[in-house]
Amino acid sequence: MHYKRPKADVVIVGLGWSGSTMAEELTRAGLNVVAIERGAWRETSTSFPTTRNPDELSGSIRKEILQAPVTETYTVRNKPEETALPLRKYHNLTLGNNVGGAGTHWAGASWRWQPFDHQPYSHVMKRYGPKQLVDGLILQDWGVTYDDLEPFYDRFEKIAGTSGTAGVINGVKQPGGNPFEGSRQSPYPTPALARTRANILFADAATRLGYTPFPVPSAMIGAPYTNALGINLAPCTYCGYCQLYGCGNWSKSSPNICILPVLMQRSNFTVVTESEVVRINTSSDKKTATGVTFVDSDGNTGEQPADIVIVATFTLDNTRLLLLSGISTPYDVSSGQGVVGRAFTFQTLSWAFMFFENEYLNPFMNTGALATQIDDFNGDNFDHTGLGFIGGAGIQSLCNQGLPIGMSGLVPEGSPKWGKGWKQAFQKSYQNYAQIQGQGTSFAHREQFMDLDPTYKDRFGQPLLRITYNYNENDRRSGQFIRDKCVEIAKEMGARDVTGVSLADQPYSGYTPWDSSHVQGGVVMGEDPKTSVQNRYQQNWDIPNLFVIGASSFPNNAGYNPTVAVGATTLWTAKAIKELYLKNPGPLVRL
Repeated sequence: MHYKRPKADVVIVGLGWSGSTMAEELTRAGLNVVAIERGAWRETSTSFPTTRNPDELSGSIRKEILQAPVTETYTVRNKPEETALPLRKYHNLTLGNNVGGAGTHWAGASWRWQPFDHQPYSHVMKRYGPKQLVDGLILQDWGVTYDDLEPFYDRFEKIAGTSGTAGVINGVKQPGGNPFEGSRQSPYPTPALARTRANILFADAATRLGYTPFPVPSAMIGAPYTNALGINLAPCTYCGYCQLYGCGNWSKSSPNICILPVLMQRSNFTVVTESEVVRINTSSDKKTATGVTFVDSDGNTGEQPADIVIVATFTLDNTRLLLLSGISTPYDVSSGQGVVGRAFTFQTLSWAFMFFENEYLNPFMNTGALATQIDDFNGDNFDHTGLGFIGGAGIQSLCNQGLPIGMSGLVPEGSPKWGKGWKQAFQKSYQNYAQIQGQGTSFAHREQFMDLDPTYKDRFGQPLLRITYNYNENDRRSGQFIRDKCVEIAKEMGARDVTGVSLADQPYSGYTPWDSSHVQGGVVMGEDPKTSVQNRYQQNWDIPNLFVIGASSFPNNAGYNPTVAVGATTLWTAKAIKELYLKNPGPLVRL
C-alpha cells in the first residue's frame, strides 16, 4: 500500500545527535517538523532502568542495541580493481538502530576539533608547501573555520553538559587543560571526571617526558547540571557500562536525555519510527527536493512532502541516500571527477598494550570516556618537516569499561587458552592490563571512496553501499610514528610487557577487533562545487532546499571523535536556515 502524509515545513531523515539537534532548533523557531527514524523508540527510564543490572552478553557480546548486518550492511574492498564483499556479521562500525542513533550507546569522548582540522589545506600549504603531501592525497578546507564554529561548539557543550578542564579561554592558557585547543569563550559546563590509577600513571609518565597531559572531555556529567534546554542531568557513578549501553542514570549525554524530553512536548514536532527512507524525491528538473519516500514497519510505502529536506543519518547512509536518489554527480575514481562518495576517511589507530606487575588498576570503576590525553603530536602541533607525512594523533591512556566478559581475552601472550592456567592469568591481568591509544588523523585519498555496489542489494532490492578503502602511505607513516610514541610512554609508566601496534600496517578490514564509527566524508562541504557536494552551510550546491548534515560533510578526519564537531556544524546550519534561508529561499552561497 502507498500513502501520503500531510506536507511539513521540514522533514528530517534520522533522529540521532544531528537530527534531534536540528529538530529542536527548527521547532523552536515555529516550523512544523517531521522526523523519520529507521530504528525504534527507546525511552531512557524504561529501556535502560537503573533497577536492572546491565547485561554484558546482550550489550558487549551480542550487540543487540546496534543495527544488525542482516538488516542493512555494506560491501568492502581495498582497491578499485577488487570485487567488494558484504559484511555479514557485526563489524567495527557500531551503528545505532533507534531514536537517538549512535548517540544512545556511544562512549562519550566530546572533542572540539582544532583550528587546523577545519582548514588543513591552507595550514599545510602555508607551513610546508605541496612537497609535504604523499601522492594521491586529497586535502581541502571546509569553507568554515574554527572561529566561525566556536559559538556553536559552546552551545552544543551546554546542551550536552560536557565535563572537562578548559585549556584556552579567550586566548589565555589555563592550568590543567589542553594548551593546543582552539580558544574558547567559557569553561566546560561541568568539571572533569575523577582520575583513575591508569590515568595518574600516564599523566606522570607523560609529564616526565616533557609532554602536557590533560583530562579528556567527556559526555559523562561531572556534577549535577541543568542543561541549556532546562533538562536536569545527574553526575556519573562510574559504573563502566557506557559504550554499547544507554544510561538510565541520566549521566551520559545523549539525544534521548539532553534533547528529546523537550522536543517531544512540542505540538509542531512528529517522529515516525521504524520507517526507512529509501529516496529523496525531487522535481522533474532536479532543482528542488519535494520530500522523501519511506517504507514503514508494515512494509507499506509512504511519502512525506516537505518544503525543506534535511538528511541527518550516519555518514555512510547519508552518502548512499544521495546516490540512490540520483542527486549530484557520483565520484568516478578513473577520472577523479564527481563529488558524491568522494573523500571517505576512517581513522589511523595505534596502540601500546601493557601488562603491569602487582598493580591494582580497578578498571571496573570507570566510564566510556575517562582518559588522560596528550595533544603534543596531534594535528599540526609539532613540526613535520622531514617526517614524510601530515597529521598525527591524540595519545591517551585507556583503562576503562572493565567489563569481565569483554576483557576475558586480554591476557599476556603465551598464557594458557583455557582451564585453571587461563583463569589464573586472567585474574592477574584484569587488574594489571591497560593500553595507550593513538586516535589519529586521516586524510582522503584519490582511491578512497564510496559508490553503489553493482551486485549486492538490500531487502528492498536497492544496491548496497560499496566502500573502497585502504590505509594510504600518509596513514602508515603517521601510524608508525604515533605507535612509537605510545610505546615510549608505556615504558615510562613502568609496564612489564609492552606491545606496540599500528592498525595502518595491515590492510583495512571491516572486521578489525577495535570498534570505531569515526568515518567521515562522502557528502563533503567546501568552497568549490567541483570538489564538494555542498557549501559551507551544508546546503546542496544543486538543490538549495536540501541540507545533508553530519560527519559526511567533513573532508578529513581529526585525531578526535567527531560528535561535538557534528553538533557544532548542525547548530551552524540551523542558524543559517532560520536567519538566512527562510527569509530568502535559495542558495546561501552564490558563485
